[in-house]
Amino acid sequence: MIRAEQHERHIPAIHRLRTSGVLALGTVFLSAGIGTPSARAQTYRMLHSFVGPAADGANPYADLIRDSSGNLYGTTGYGGASGAGTVFEIAKSGANTVLYSFTGGNDGANPFAGLVLESGVLYGATYNGGASGYGVVFKLERGKESVLYSFTGAADGANPYAGLVSDSKGNLYGTTASGGASGYGVVFKIGKNGGETVLYSFTGGADGANPYGGLMRTSSGNLYGTTYNGGTSDYGTVFEVDKNTETVLYSFAGGVDGANPYAGLVSDSEGNLYGTASHAGASDAGAVFKIDKAGAETVLYSFTGGADGGFPYGGLVRNSAGNLYGTTFSGGASQGGVVFEVNKAGEETVLYSFTGQADGGSPFAGLVQDSSGNLYGTTFLGGASGYGVAFKLKP
Repeated sequence: MIRAEQHERHIPAIHRLRTSGVLALGTVFLSAGIGTPSARAQTYRMLHSFVGPAADGANPYADLIRDSSGNLYGTTGYGGASGAGTVFEIAKSGANTVLYSFTGGNDGANPFAGLVLESGVLYGATYNGGASGYGVVFKLERGKESVLYSFTGAADGANPYAGLVSDSKGNLYGTTASGGASGYGVVFKIGKNGGETVLYSFTGGADGANPYGGLMRTSSGNLYGTTYNGGTSDYGTVFEVDKNTETVLYSFAGGVDGANPYAGLVSDSEGNLYGTASHAGASDAGAVFKIDKAGAETVLYSFTGGADGGFPYGGLVRNSAGNLYGTTFSGGASQGGVVFEVNKAGEETVLYSFTGQADGGSPFAGLVQDSSGNLYGTTFLGGASGYGVAFKLKP
């Protein structure tokens, strides 16, 4: 069996820098070049500032989800009653409620992944914990948690980092960052009753390695995702899994085309895929890319690491006009990261630049958008106590 610690070198430095106390913001902000992107007036509102350990949780990594009433749901990777993370709800009124606090035992620990909401029930995954210590897939209904599957760290996979997607029958699909037949992660399916099926096990070679991002599922049932490592140059891949067969759609070269995609993908009506590469690009600070149906890549925008932002670990959301929205972990006016828009012409606009102070800093997750175009997200650091915030950005 291959333990998660053996794959820690693949995880970006922010995960290894995390300590039991508040991180000094200066230790994670990266030096940057000079750049002045276009800007547009936005209204920023902090919805919640996380207090930290033993309270409401600390350091949210994952995207938020939103229900039809406007309530938001998410996870914190740390904090809570046992320090093993939480599931929280932020009501439309702004009130924050901890729905569940992980104990770090059989129930799981460290939910770095986001959630899925189906008929009032929340589903998610934890990176650690469970019967064997390799993470779980869980269900949360009315405050009661049930473990649907506990990973053994063997051929079934280990350490699910990303969120899940569901189908009309209630099956759940996801990835593990490690484990599997070769130790480089798997694509899996969990049935309604909790049984697991491994749909694909990565070898760590040209097919990819270490999928940290979640999956996108089409109406035909095909699954699309990214791997952080592997591929022909070992800088990650974009892949498709169809009936247990994996196809590499694009293999990153680690140059201008980008490297190490950390998040999942979004698509348009023509079948083009869009995502972020957390590193490389023209200025070695990450990129926003497009993969067409033929597998050709176009870099839509390459970050400089300056005022325009740098190192996008989160995924993208796309509106009906074809504009893409996301976050960068660093860069911006104060090196606290940014919320950005990239239009169809490849022009970037910084919608908000975090100071790293009370307004938050270092957004690790992507965004969710409502029908009015408002954007919601989280930051990993900053806020009143330094443990991150949840925010709303209104056009």
